[in-house]
Amino acid sequence: MTLLADLLSSVFERRYRRDPSHPTDSRPVQELVEALMGTAGETSGHALAQDILTGFGALDDTAKLDFFRHVARAMNIDPETVRSTLDAYERDPSKATYRAFATAAEPRRQELIRRLNSLPGATGALVRMRADLLRLGRGDPELEAFDLDFRHLFASWFNRGFLVLRPISWESPAHILEKIIAYEAVHAIDSWDDLRRRLEPKDRRCFAFFHPSMPDEPLIFVEVALTRGIPGSVQGLLAEDRKAIASHEADTAVFYSISNCQAGLASVSFGNSLIKQVAADLSANLPSLKTFVTLSPIPRLNTWLTDQGLEPKADQMPALAAHYLLNAKASDGAPFDPVARFHLGNGAIVHALHANADISDKGRKQSGGVMVNYLYDLKKIGQNHEKFATAKTVAATAAVKSLAAGADLSKPQER
Repeated sequence: MTLLADLLSSVFERRYRRDPSHPTDSRPVQELVEALMGTAGETSGHALAQDILTGFGALDDTAKLDFFRHVARAMNIDPETVRSTLDAYERDPSKATYRAFATAAEPRRQELIRRLNSLPGATGALVRMRADLLRLGRGDPELEAFDLDFRHLFASWFNRGFLVLRPISWESPAHILEKIIAYEAVHAIDSWDDLRRRLEPKDRRCFAFFHPSMPDEPLIFVEVALTRGIPGSVQGLLAEDRKAIASHEADTAVFYSISNCQAGLASVSFGNSLIKQVAADLSANLPSLKTFVTLSPIPRLNTWLTDQGLEPKADQMPALAAHYLLNAKASDGAPFDPVARFHLGNGAIVHALHANADISDKGRKQSGGVMVNYLYDLKKIGQNHEKFATAKTVAATAAVKSLAAGADLSKPQER
């Protein structure tokens, strides 16, 4: 960790100590919110923020939903005020009229979130609060608008400049390792022995982003295998009886699992920064590494095949997977597959498809066992990213394009 990261951690790890002159306030959480918004003192504000976060954490889902709806409505913007201040700014674009418009256009609930976050150690509680909002407010227009306030603030608070990249090893603290097991979202870690096989060997690495205000909570982590050549089977990569190689003998770094850890940070992107930073660090420390690839699932392939009315045989799956990754689109023109969208948006290219690459029940259910390598060419990721961002161009090797061109898209009744 850098000196700056150490300094940030020491600052953010401070814990709030309540002033004895401000006893716990037992009023309903909604009343405490109004009191917090009306206070100007730092000490009283911290005490109220603590009581709000503690009180909210003790609520059941029904009461949490009531709280969210109260805040969403009571602290929303006033459209008439927004319109009138905008008109005033258009007539006289001065500092004063702009300030009035900006104030009117920002919901008071954003200031509420800021005031809650002024309490040392509150950021994690707010992340958990947003997780509840996402879970309980799905499909509710008012609450989805409220979530945009969280998302707007979190995008600043969790930008790359505040994140700390830390290696995770078998020697890392037990409470961190427990969370790696719990948060693994791609290839489940079945036991401590399984975790040890992923962390301890010389040809294995794991890295995670942390935020200084949440030092015990990984935000996202990536598991890396150092190999000779590009692998085509995740079971082979994780086999108990595989033989480890010395790290300097590896020519390929394989990102085989990337897991977001915090539900309350959904849509706040860390993955692109994580992969690029890890690739750059590995390249600097292990000059023998020449290739950086993923071994990725294709989670929506079978869903798409069903929607298209296709019932392919096993030997047709790689070609159909290639066609799907190159041509299946969401409504915004980006790839339908979320993993493809993520890696292609980071500047990777579709490099190769592999049949029977994940023979687990999950792998069979998602994609008939097919997996894909996305290649990160460190010299071209910027160029690829720009093409994807501007034109949704899906970069792929000639072999993948040829495979996709041969896909059999005929439906059973047409054969």
